[in-house]
Amino acid sequence: MAALLSEIFRFLSLFFKSKDVMIFNGLVALGTVGSQELFSLFSVVAFHCPCAPARNYLYGLTAIGVPALVLFLISVILNNQTWDLVTECQYRRAKNCSAAPTFLLLSSILGRAALAPVTWSVISLLRGEAYVCAFSEFVDPTSLTAGNESFPRFHATQILARFPCGESPANLSGFQEEVSRRLRYEYQLFGWLLIGSVTILVFLTKCLKHYCSPLSYRQEAYWARYRANEDQLFQHTAEAHSRVLAASNVQRFFGFVALNKEDEELVAKFPVQGTQPRPQWKAITGVYLYRENLGLPLYSRLHKWAQGLSGKGAAPDMEVALLAP
Repeated sequence: MAALLSEIFRFLSLFFKSKDVMIFNGLVALGTVGSQELFSLFSVVAFHCPCAPARNYLYGLTAIGVPALVLFLISVILNNQTWDLVTECQYRRAKNCSAAPTFLLLSSILGRAALAPVTWSVISLLRGEAYVCAFSEFVDPTSLTAGNESFPRFHATQILARFPCGESPANLSGFQEEVSRRLRYEYQLFGWLLIGSVTILVFLTKCLKHYCSPLSYRQEAYWARYRANEDQLFQHTAEAHSRVLAASNVQRFFGFVALNKEDEELVAKFPVQGTQPRPQWKAITGVYLYRENLGLPLYSRLHKWAQGLSGKGAAPDMEVALLAP
């Protein structure tokens, strides 16, 4: 059973580390929808409209906007490109980044970070609870009709604010249905318009990216695959290297180190002679643009460093404002 769970977690880990943007974005969207459904199941965080003038508007917009803002910030923090940009500004003052790549990088960071909050906003609009709560009191009472009756203007705002809770005088139940129907039209319209706008924007962005790219589709696909393999191998090797180095230091301190069979084989097979100096770490970290040297592509900062072109040697004969996929 433990082995099965281990394999399941390993599969999920590899799946979530996938560089396929469509799969990753789909997982983020599904996770956002699932989290909102879970929120609605717990009474502590479930949406409860206060049904009071002025409070409805603030609470409704907060229920839509604050979780979206939190998801946006979390997405920015978890995006590796964010920290690549921070490192670039810290070590190189972004002097290698002109306006075009900087714009592309920020667009990429913000675009990916916007997926979860946009999904949250769309689902919130299509569900309509927060929207009805926020805007029920702003419905024009003079435009409401129920048969031959007109809506009473006395305390109209207070009465409309209580409609989301179903608390209205019996003689105004017809007006409550009218308000609900009108607001349902609005929030569903805004939700579908938001979906359509985002879809068109993503399509135009993808078209513009491929149109402006100097690389063929197959080379870009190879580049993406190389970057995924490099990152996977780098992380795996870094884990092994740090484990062997830690074992060596523990052994020097205690005189021995308690290793399992797998660690013993790892230490015996890959003896660590030392650690990488800080300049090497700086050289392979930061924002990367597509480069070529003597007509040959350089697919990453690590690739460039391995070719001996990091901070010395011949300068690349081609630099393109094309970010690593």
